[in-house]
This record gives sequence, C-alpha cells and structure tokens, in this order.
Amino acid sequence: MNTLSLGGRNVSRETLVRLQHYCDLIVRWNKTINLVSKSSLDDLWNRHIVDSVQFYCSDNPAPRCWLDLGSGGGLPGIVIGCLLAEASPTTKMIFIESDSRKCAFLRTAIRELKLNAAVVNERIETAPSQGADVITARALADLPMLLQLADRHLAKDGQCIFGKGKTWRDEVDLAEKEWKFKFDVIKSITSSDAAILKIREIERG
Repeated sequence: MNTLSLGGRNVSRETLVRLQHYCDLIVRWNKTINLVSKSSLDDLWNRHIVDSVQFYCSDNPAPRCWLDLGSGGGLPGIVIGCLLAEASPTTKMIFIESDSRKCAFLRTAIRELKLNAAVVNERIETAPSQGADVITARALADLPMLLQLADRHLAKDGQCIFGKGKTWRDEVDLAEKEWKFKFDVIKSITSSDAAILKIREIERG
C-alpha cells in the first residue's frame, strides 16, 4: 500500500482519495448549505482538511467510540472517520448535530465514503449519553462550555481533543475555575496562534 504525507501523518492513497471525495461533496453541497465559509473554499485542503487531521492525536490507537460534537459539515469528524477507516476500522464514529440539513450531508458523506459512522440529529445537551472514548470539537464553544457539553458523553477514562484559537490560554484558566483536568498542548500547523488541546482526567472542581 503506497503511503503519502498529510499534515505530517502518513496515510494511504485510498485515504487521500476518500478525503478528496469529501472535498468534492463540500463544494457541491456548499452551494445550498453553509458548510464552510465561501472565502475558504479556494484553500479547502489546508484550511479544513489538514487542520482537521491534527485532531487525530488520541493516545488510544483503537477506541471503541469516537464522538464529534456539533459536527456541522463534518470538520473534523469526517476527516477523522476517513483516517479511522484505515487505522482502526472497528472504531465507531458518532456525529451529534442539531441541524437536520447538515445531518443529511453527514449521512451522504458517510454512505459515499463508506465510513463506520452514525449521525445523531439532536442537541448535544439532550442526546443520549454516548460513553465515548474520545470526543472532538472544532470551533464550537469556549473551553468551559465544551467540558460541560462533553461531560455526559465521555467514558470514565476518555479524553477530549479540542481545537482552540489564540485565546486558548485564557480559556484554560477560566475552565480550571470549574474543572480539574490534565492537558497537553499541540501547536497548530495551520495557524501560529492556534492549538489543539488534548484533555484527560476530567472532573468537576
């Protein structure tokens, strides 16, 4: 199997084909549903695909369940699903999204890309608890709110992987007033101010 580099990670040609198919779906559907900003379509690969690859940084090489919160157009969830299809095909990817039109897009992407995934069309606060080993979210809420949203869906020894912008340090300080947790900071390769926070051992303060 030939491998190529994507965001510093080796992936197969088959995975790259899946991801390009996903890009094509975004471009097609974005004409009627706002999946990504129109200004970012010209740089879709770097702005969204490569950026989303960074979220695939779990310490668990084969999680039972990987949950993506507020999935929208599937960033980073669909990208992670494509990587899991190669690295851990038994892992179930779950998307929670309240917008029914975006859920329709996600289901189409799952079907056409042949991913081991399912969509929950509900609000995060009311969706059935998922007991996920890994939870991701991108551009959804500040860190205190993300921890609150993730709390009911996270397995006991699970971890959260959240993408944050230039205010991530302030958000960590604010979150530590309500929560106890350990975290690692992964510097973003697509934005000098941004970071991926890998959070574990989460408890209410």
